[in-house]
Amino acid sequence: MITNLARGVDVFTSNTFLVTGETTALVDTGANFDVVSAVREQTDELDRVYLTHTHEDHVGNVEAVREAFGVETWGYDPDNPLVDRELADGETVEIGDDDYVAVHTPGHKDDHLCLYSRDARTLFAGDLVFANGSFGRTDLEEGHRPTLIDSIDRIRETVGEDLDAMHTGHGPSVEDRPFEDIEFAGNAARMG
Repeated sequence: MITNLARGVDVFTSNTFLVTGETTALVDTGANFDVVSAVREQTDELDRVYLTHTHEDHVGNVEAVREAFGVETWGYDPDNPLVDRELADGETVEIGDDDYVAVHTPGHKDDHLCLYSRDARTLFAGDLVFANGSFGRTDLEEGHRPTLIDSIDRIRETVGEDLDAMHTGHGPSVEDRPFEDIEFAGNAARMG
């Protein structure tokens, strides 16, 4: 089961997805809200934290989650102190009851990852793409529009048209033809 713990939270934060199952995990910790209490309302244990990238709104609660649950954070950049274990491009990890492959998708930030499960037909897109064809900012440090476009193309080629759900770093998840939103994002990014 996938639950957005930041839904309805009225502060500057990213979405924070709790995925329960064999490996109960958070995808991003969010920031500026009590994510520890939100996790504890759903489960007593947390096995891992996966970071889509290390912008503050996605990692602000890392220390609180580490302290409360004694978990490691997995992310692309092992030199970042918020990352305990490197998650390499192409590496497969368990989230909930499904295997997900990490796909390095820079352009919004150099350490950006998406997590994709072919069996679950689910994508955690971070800040690469959003609902309705929006895409991640490239005006921040490490942002680069041509690289972002390449990353959107890579995700589009990876997921396929049978994608059922796309959980994004901000805004609503997409559970109605999310592949189309990825295509729209690629087209929109090329236009700007």
